[in-house]
Order: sequence, then structure tokens, then C-alpha cells
Amino acid sequence: MGRRAVLIGGGAALVAAGTAGYAGRDGLERWWWRVAGRERPRTDGELDHAGAEWVAASSANWRRADRPFDYAVDRVVVHVVQGSYGDALRVFRDPLHKAAAHYVVRKDGYVAQTVRELDVAFHSGNRAFNERSVGIEHEGYVDRPGGFTDAMYTASARLTAGICARYAIPVDRTHIVAHSEVPGTDHTDPGPHWDWDRYLRLIRSAAG
Repeated sequence: MGRRAVLIGGGAALVAAGTAGYAGRDGLERWWWRVAGRERPRTDGELDHAGAEWVAASSANWRRADRPFDYAVDRVVVHVVQGSYGDALRVFRDPLHKAAAHYVVRKDGYVAQTVRELDVAFHSGNRAFNERSVGIEHEGYVDRPGGFTDAMYTASARLTAGICARYAIPVDRTHIVAHSEVPGTDHTDPGPHWDWDRYLRLIRSAAG
């Protein structure tokens, strides 16, 4: 998330402003599968990442879709919570928060999935990026590098490698981006202490 004020307490208004209109009208061509009754069979709560725990985000914090058939997925957005794993899950379950990422990674490497990858999670503050990306939150703070543990990097890299494989996303810094790099955002996460070189090496290793 990048700022504790945004994640917790009075930040709901800021997040709501950044995500306003996500549930608004889309072009009809985006919804052909729903109108025509052609939506793929789905099981809500089914895991996209083996070993994750399903902890459902409030339906107010994401939008039903059928990706990659209605929106191509070509980005992974890396976030840091500015709080704990529990903080992230708590606010993602809060319908007033108006934001959620697809996954949350705990410092010990434990992973929760809160939104299906085929759906659009409101995580980046940019509608177009939300539609094209998968968002991964990480427990911790941007100014506390000690919180980015070996277990967290390894688990997150394995998760990202799987996402990249599913959607043929190149493993590079053009396609795996910081929340702070999303156009229009005012967030700073994952911050200067996130080790991008290490992270990309681990992703490539997991993919290999």
C-alpha cells in the first residue's frame, strides 16, 4: 500500500477517491461473455496458487471479470502493506476500504489469496493497470528492510513465477513493477529497500 495512513484509519477516503468509478460502465465488448451466457465455469474461492489460503476480500473491493478473455493480463504489481499480514486481510474484508490485492505474502512465506486472478482487484489506484495486472501485497514497511525476509522473497518469487507462466508475462522490470511506478499513484511502496535484482533472480529460478 505504501502509506500506513492509506491502509488504516482515515485513509479510506483517499483510497476511495483513487478507486472511484472502477465499478462504472464498461464497453459492451468487454462483457460479451456475460451477456451471451458464455462465462467460463468457475468456482468462487478456487485457488490460483497452490498452497495459498483462501481469505475472501469484500466484493466491494474487486470487480467480477473473466480474465484473460476480457482483459489481457501482462503486469504484476508489487506492494508493501505498511502494516502486518493481518492488517491487510482485515482491510481487504472491509467493504468501506474500496481496495484489495489478489494476494498477501506474510514474512514467513505464508500466502493468502483474497481475489481470483480472473477478477479485477482494486489495488493499484489506476483502473487500466488493475484490469491488466495481478497485485501482490507483502507484510511490512517500506522503511524497515529487515522485514523483507528470505522466506518472503522466496514465496513471493514462486507466486510471481506462476503468474508469469500462466499469462506469458516476461520476467523483467517492465512487466513486474512497483506500486509506486503505476501511473497516477501517490504511493511509495515497496520502497527503496526492496531488492529487485534478488527478486527477479528468484523468479527466474522458480520459473526454471
